[in-house]
Amino acid sequence: FVVSSLQTVGCMPPPVSSAVILTKAVGGNEAAAIFNSAFGSFLVSNAVFIASVLIVLFLTLGSSSSVPFTSIFSQLFMTVVVPLIIGQIVRRYIKDWLERKKPPFGTISSCVLLMIIYTTFCDTFANPNIDLDKFSLIIVVFIIFSVQMSFMFLTFLFSTRNNSSFTPADTVAIIFCSTHKSLTLGIPMLKIVFAGYEHLSLISVPLLIYHPAQILLGSLLVPTIKSWMVSRQKALKLTRQPKAPVKV
Repeated sequence: FVVSSLQTVGCMPPPVSSAVILTKAVGGNEAAAIFNSAFGSFLVSNAVFIASVLIVLFLTLGSSSSVPFTSIFSQLFMTVVVPLIIGQIVRRYIKDWLERKKPPFGTISSCVLLMIIYTTFCDTFANPNIDLDKFSLIIVVFIIFSVQMSFMFLTFLFSTRNNSSFTPADTVAIIFCSTHKSLTLGIPMLKIVFAGYEHLSLISVPLLIYHPAQILLGSLLVPTIKSWMVSRQKALKLTRQPKAPVKV
């Protein structure tokens, strides 16, 4: 189940805010991180459907079972796309009121995310049919952390090549934005795609671990990445300064 679960994690769309928060904490290219989140939000409907198709194709590859695509996509449309469209329409009429009152959307978002994580953990480990012992869970946690660290390291190497045009601030945004996966969209997708599947709890475990892992690792690496970025920026600044003429 580990391979299938990791495949589902790889198909998940990116999150909205975690990469921006970590990029801002380091002092990286916040504009690029915001654009990535905004563009991801703009394409959220396409991302959800593409991710769902990839999940189904991966898990049914080589299988003769039929997949109810119409039912899956209609549920995804009603669960994800319709609320997004309604929110955008309502926002046009209450934008001025929101700017005056300034509701604590950040706190509300964090509370909702925490509730999603809590309820999903409860549903997962309260399932009497779940066959996941402590040792297997530890192995899964180790795999998730290893995968996350490997992706961050590979994106770092890619964005800091000699022929790369990315600045150190760009590298920071790339590290966080390209390795994060969304739990808030991922869990509803899994519940719809795998509705009635007896091993749904097992499939959702890696995503439940991946999301806290990306925040935890990002927070722990903030001082290190910030120190690298500052030193790299100073080195680049020195190399670009014109050399003083030699007096004869």
